[in-house]
Amino acid sequence: MSETAVRLRAEIAELLYVDPEELGFEENLIDAGLDSIRVMTLIERWRREGREIGFPDLVEKPTVAAWAELLG
Repeated sequence: MSETAVRLRAEIAELLYVDPEELGFEENLIDAGLDSIRVMTLIERWRREGREIGFPDLVEKPTVAAWAELLG
């Protein structure tokens, strides 16, 4: 898996209070407990880093692998 995906999985795991290894790269993050508030937290963080990404982009395919591709 890419370095972006590994870093992203760690960011998401931190928000969910789980160990990164508990999240599969193809696992549905909504089913794993990532709610809209936490998604918006990530979006705001990434926008501060200069990345333009919106909520619809993320909820369309809510997996670490898909998001890493969008952010890559």
